[in-house]
Amino acid sequence: MFDTTKIKTPCYIIDEEKLIGNLTVLKGVQDRTGAKILLAQKAFSCYHLYPLIGSFLSGTACSGLFEARLGAEEMGKENHVFSAAYRDSEFDEILSYCGHVIFNSFSQLRRFRDRTLAAGRSIGLRIDPELSTQEGHEIYDPCSPKSRLGIREADFRREELEGVSGLHFHTLCEQNSDDLERTLDAVEEKFGDVLAKMQWINLGGGHHITREDYDIPRLEKCIRRLQEKYGLTVYLEPGEAVALNAGYLVTEVLDVIRCDLPTAILDTSAACHMPDVLEMPYRPPLFGSGLPGEKEFTYRLGSQTCLAGDFIGEYSFDEPLAPGKRLVFGDMAIYSMVKNNTFNGMPLPDILLRRTDGSFETLRSFGYEDFRSRL
Repeated sequence: MFDTTKIKTPCYIIDEEKLIGNLTVLKGVQDRTGAKILLAQKAFSCYHLYPLIGSFLSGTACSGLFEARLGAEEMGKENHVFSAAYRDSEFDEILSYCGHVIFNSFSQLRRFRDRTLAAGRSIGLRIDPELSTQEGHEIYDPCSPKSRLGIREADFRREELEGVSGLHFHTLCEQNSDDLERTLDAVEEKFGDVLAKMQWINLGGGHHITREDYDIPRLEKCIRRLQEKYGLTVYLEPGEAVALNAGYLVTEVLDVIRCDLPTAILDTSAACHMPDVLEMPYRPPLFGSGLPGEKEFTYRLGSQTCLAGDFIGEYSFDEPLAPGKRLVFGDMAIYSMVKNNTFNGMPLPDILLRRTDGSFETLRSFGYEDFRSRL
């Protein structure tokens, strides 16, 4: 682990070497299959690194106007947009940034089709295969019974496909390619006749391609299946896989108090700096620690904020924690910087890049004005 003693905390650190490692894996999939992989900016939008990412990947995927502009201006390659619904006042500007526009309903298609085609853009429709492959995370499951994302087979209007050249689905979350294969079976069963009339298909995100146990050959088999059977250009738009395990959050112990369990108060916050810890919920990796009771000293790690439940989790250590101790959480590049906030006036962590030579570059620093300007 790198030296943290001279780093201002809290701060995010992006590991350039690990980011390049992930990008190399993704580019390998592109090169072997001819598929196009896009960065899903909703997971990682540190635009300082877009030139690097763009040298490996085919472009960006966005969810609305601001991400569309960011992808166009900072990477400048293919740019695809999907939104559950578009604002009329923003739509023409979105068209100026995006070559592929994906609609969530036939009513949205009817409203914006002529403007999209007149701008020379490619139109896609998002479908819902109605096959849930997730367990226990309905908030992240686009195929749940309550989902508002994608058109179900019963609502799909085959007679209204004029101008539509692609289909899109996004049903996975941190999953392997066996779940993609099952999903493709459902897509073909419900929409196979439509695929035969399309030019492209976007398989969305949630593919954990850069995880060690991910079955890449099965993924490539799925891609070739669509290419060979339907002659489709295949897109994928992973977010997590791009920066998986390529980021850290460095924090300092401010105090240790006694509750039902010894509790360390940190200068970071789950609610502010790593919201997915509370939303998923999940327990982020912490270097040099173990599970509760695994090592001699077990602590609950909490924050400075007034939110009573602002805990990161329970961890054990070889030595007691004391004020001044630096801790380093892993997997903090994705869904952290893009979702953080300044609740309670908590400062936003600075963003640093750890270069391949081990040196650090400050990409962005934050202060009081960043807090004040959000209000």
